[in-house]
Amino acid sequence: MAEEAGEAAARTRRRWATAARVVGAQVAAGLQLVGSSLGTAMSEEAGKAAPRARRRRAAAARAVSCLLPREIRTRGQGARFTAECSHTFHLSCIAASVAQGNHDCPLCRARWSVLPAVNAPLPPLPSATRYTSPPSIPEVPDGAYDDDEPVEKTSGAAHRNGVVVLKTHCEYAALARDVSRDTFAVLVHAKAPAVAANAGRAPLDLVTVLDVSGSMTGRKLTLLKQAMGFVIDNLGSADRLSVVSFSSGASRLIRLARMSDAGKATAKLAVQSLVAGGGTNIGEGLRVAARVLEDRRYRNAVASIILLSDGQDTYASRGAYMDLVPRSFRHTRGGAVPIHTFGFGTDHDAAAMHGISEATGGTFSFIENQAAIQDSFAQCIGGLLSVVVQEVRIAVTCFHPGVRVREVKSGSYDSRVDEDGRAASIHVGELYADEERRFLIFVDVPRGEPADDVTRLLKVSGTYRDAATGQAVDIAGDDAVVQRPVEVTHVELSMDVERERVRVAATEDIAAAREVADRGEHTEAARILESRLETVEQSEPGMAHDPTCEELVDELRDLGSRVADRREYQLTGRACLLSGMSSHKQQRASPMQQWSAPAASGWMSGSMTKECARKTQGYMTPTMEKMVMTSRELQQTTTAPMPKRKHVNVQQPAECQSELRKRQKRDQINDRL
Repeated sequence: MAEEAGEAAARTRRRWATAARVVGAQVAAGLQLVGSSLGTAMSEEAGKAAPRARRRRAAAARAVSCLLPREIRTRGQGARFTAECSHTFHLSCIAASVAQGNHDCPLCRARWSVLPAVNAPLPPLPSATRYTSPPSIPEVPDGAYDDDEPVEKTSGAAHRNGVVVLKTHCEYAALARDVSRDTFAVLVHAKAPAVAANAGRAPLDLVTVLDVSGSMTGRKLTLLKQAMGFVIDNLGSADRLSVVSFSSGASRLIRLARMSDAGKATAKLAVQSLVAGGGTNIGEGLRVAARVLEDRRYRNAVASIILLSDGQDTYASRGAYMDLVPRSFRHTRGGAVPIHTFGFGTDHDAAAMHGISEATGGTFSFIENQAAIQDSFAQCIGGLLSVVVQEVRIAVTCFHPGVRVREVKSGSYDSRVDEDGRAASIHVGELYADEERRFLIFVDVPRGEPADDVTRLLKVSGTYRDAATGQAVDIAGDDAVVQRPVEVTHVELSMDVERERVRVAATEDIAAAREVADRGEHTEAARILESRLETVEQSEPGMAHDPTCEELVDELRDLGSRVADRREYQLTGRACLLSGMSSHKQQRASPMQQWSAPAASGWMSGSMTKECARKTQGYMTPTMEKMVMTSRELQQTTTAPMPKRKHVNVQQPAECQSELRKRQKRDQINDRL
């Protein structure tokens, strides 16, 4: 018996020795593959990504170390996970690896579509199967959200703000009497009044639609909660807020309630309760938001939706962006409820977010630097809290019987030219305090009569509704008149008209470059932008160092660098182009055009980060600037170190812990080298 026991023990020792050699070989192979892939990534981002890479490498090493022979795996080491590639791991080890973003097998590098149940973002599915049927979501009955809190009653009669000012500028102040001119440019300039000290402002109904899918886990969700806290703090007691969150489905967290002290406390508790997980169903989030506004029993003067998402919609067909827009919001550009969209990070669907905002009269903003989310929200609400006029319409009528309107350049604003060319109109919609709009009207100018000293080209007028009082207002603008001397020896080109002509042409080329780049012709896209950059520099305002043209040059140069490379275009270029197009067509500031933020908030100190290379501030209003500065001052005074990335708190098996300590020591040596 003793001899048999000795032989059995010897066989067991040989099996363990063999197992150890297999583990060593597999660990070495796995580390080589992991190190190779991480080495490539670190070469691109150098020291900036080194801490993240070390964490991913350590997690992958832990996962590799637990790929053990059956004799070891079955000795009471707890739950296990068998991947699609047939490799088996301790669940605790592989969970830690997946939580760090490793979605490939540490040994064979097979891409996993099924992951262990941890709080980590799922990898995108292959393009052929990326979009799935939406989950079964019960229909919300009519009137389900008619529990909105009554609006605050105003005391006494509200005072009206100032009036919108309309001015005109002709391309040339004079034309020779015997000369006709086709496509003569006239600039119509509208400027909204400031908020009067005794008028107050129009209260806001705001619905925020927030992505809480799995990819929002960790720092993104922390930053979003912080930014929402800032929004809540800066809403007034007459403003009302409803918060909608979405992942695979959508839910309303709080009813549309006034932001009194109690309302703010409730809203903050709701925001702090957000937990990330699941897919990305943007359409359902917007449908819930639309119902909140449609079902409300009371209405503030201003209403808007803010949508933030960091990912691709997993329940809509590719390219079917209008399917994401609620039916009641479609074809209402310049209407009552704009949707302002924010693409958070480099993985969002820029085309979808831009399409949603464009269809509803909102703006699309690209938040490349995640730390800038609070400043971006601050700029947006700085505008929404300063709406002074609504339903602005500009009418243009030809004076002289021979004058005809040929074309109107109105960007994203609806415009119309009568069939006979004798009149035109532009629907502008809402304007923030001190906001400006410029539109080019191209007209045909006939020859003058012998007795004509002037030719009266256009009569400009407008109507709007004062946001604070609801009163309708009619306004008359300056007439567009051109002098008609017998002979013109020298006349200067209007700098105002030429500046706008340069801006419009640059906007059109940005759109053209985007279309070309989307077809994969990146060299041609870069050429278009480079050619326009040279044209801007050689224009009269460009050579005069006009600030607007200098900003355009910076913007075109930055965009050119982003479209030339396919990978950079997919990461940031498309989003930057679309955000720039949205800003220029709306003539409204985009948070992508941020200034450099304080070092305390995580931005580069004393210089601009890459996404902020452009200095375009031409569309910023004083209230926007004030709100952004408030945000930054708050971050400077309350900044604390960002929370470390959340790790899965698991107990590693003893044999894994031993191997892990060895690898961590090697990593430290390699990092020093």
